Amino acid sequence: MGSWTLEHDIHEPIVSFLQCEQDITWSARKVHGITTGDLLDAPSLLSLWPTLKKQLGRGPIVAHGHGTEKRFLRAFPGHPFGPWIDTLQLARAAWPDLPSHSLGDLCASLKIEEFANHAPERSWHDALYDALASLALLKHLVFEFKLADQPVAILLKPDTSTWHRLRHS
Repeated sequence: MGSWTLEHDIHEPIVSFLQCEQDITWSARKVHGITTGDLLDAPSLLSLWPTLKKQLGRGPIVAHGHGTEKRFLRAFPGHPFGPWIDTLQLARAAWPDLPSHSLGDLCASLKIEEFANHAPERSWHDALYDALASLALLKHLVFEFKLADQPVAILLKPDTSTWHRLRHS
């Protein structure tokens, strides 16, 4: 892979609010900064489907704790997205003794910062910011553990047994 910069893997991002049938809870407003008013004229997930399908293609999808992203994309039965690379699970396998595996804490402790230049005026829990941080964390992990020439499958189901053992001891 040679030297890498984030620009090599960034495509034109899709940044959009999504139509929602429910009011945004207080806790969601506090964490994400999204209000019910932000969603009034937002497109539906279905209307974004052609763009999402084109952008995401059939390659691996990277997320930190991928549950939320998977829930959104399950709205499309038979969607071609995946396989999923979960940087949370990879980080737990790679650095099981770290006190926290939150995306922000990992980026801080590993001094992964360059991604923030691609999302000015955004911060943690913003979808674009977190996506860029997840990609930067994955790249860091691939280089640190010399995984660039390994098949993608090695990233799909990391062995987190040491992390689990440390948590329960």
